[in-house]
Amino acid sequence: MSAFDKKKITVLAGGVGGARFLEGLLHAAPGAEVTVIGNTGDDITLHGLRICADLDTVMYTLGGGIHPEQRWGRDAESFGVARELAEYGVGPDWFTLGDKDIATHLVRTQMLEAGYPLSAVTEALCSRWKPGVRLLPATDDRAETHVVVRDEEGKRQAVHLQEYWVRMHAPLAEQIVFVGAAEAKPAPGVLEAIAEADAIILPPSNPVVSIGAILAVGGSGKNIREAVISSAAPVIGLSPIIGTAPVRGMADKVLAAEGVQTTPSAVAAYHGADLLDGWLVHDADADQVEPVEQVGIRCRAVPLLMKDLEATAAMAREALDFAAELAR
Repeated sequence: MSAFDKKKITVLAGGVGGARFLEGLLHAAPGAEVTVIGNTGDDITLHGLRICADLDTVMYTLGGGIHPEQRWGRDAESFGVARELAEYGVGPDWFTLGDKDIATHLVRTQMLEAGYPLSAVTEALCSRWKPGVRLLPATDDRAETHVVVRDEEGKRQAVHLQEYWVRMHAPLAEQIVFVGAAEAKPAPGVLEAIAEADAIILPPSNPVVSIGAILAVGGSGKNIREAVISSAAPVIGLSPIIGTAPVRGMADKVLAAEGVQTTPSAVAAYHGADLLDGWLVHDADADQVEPVEQVGIRCRAVPLLMKDLEATAAMAREALDFAAELAR
């Protein structure tokens, strides 16, 4: 039995990395009450549909509907609507929606247009998928992540994160902008989930555009970063960097835009000793432990590759054991 069975764990999660970690966490602590605060900075409206990529990735993964190889999108997907749109010449052609996925976005968009907040819509969608966690969007308000890049003529332009990643394939980024995040309010239940947690976990998600986008949600009252810092719960992060490269995705590109080196110790320092109590690095990065501890964050080296469910559950146990140790 885990030390966190029958206790409250709050996880700040992006998409693929966060969702995979959550699978392991539920396996490692099946009796825990897990609340997931999901990134909404990736949200975008296309073809008149509101798409919440990270929320859906968590929901599909934990609900058994994710594409098993991609780890995003639906399993056994078809693309009839996308082909018809292409025949009409309707774009954007760089973001392809599957037919099953479109059904989710239709339901979400209809509910949002009927006046329901995103948190209520997410709860309604999860009533079908039963992910085994309470999934909360970071905010009900519109807060999107944009990336400043140079166009072909060398002029600066800001593009939505989805366009930067999917269409442009993550070129050199100059600045990350969390549009609307400072004015947004944390969704109902978010601050309570942080305040009441026995442990707060930052899984190996993108430190800037996943974890950072969640922490940036502010509003006129306490923002999410401040809430995490003031929580009595130990805050444990898992490095998404092994060696000098991200395990997945474009963390190196967006870290460079923030002036942060792509190393486990630099990412820990980026989050800050005021936020993190503990930081896990991959066992091949044992030389990073001392630099992390020098900035005031407890650190240990453990295996951090999510190669299968057992390995991911072992990572989750390491995080929970570390949290239990720091809570004493």
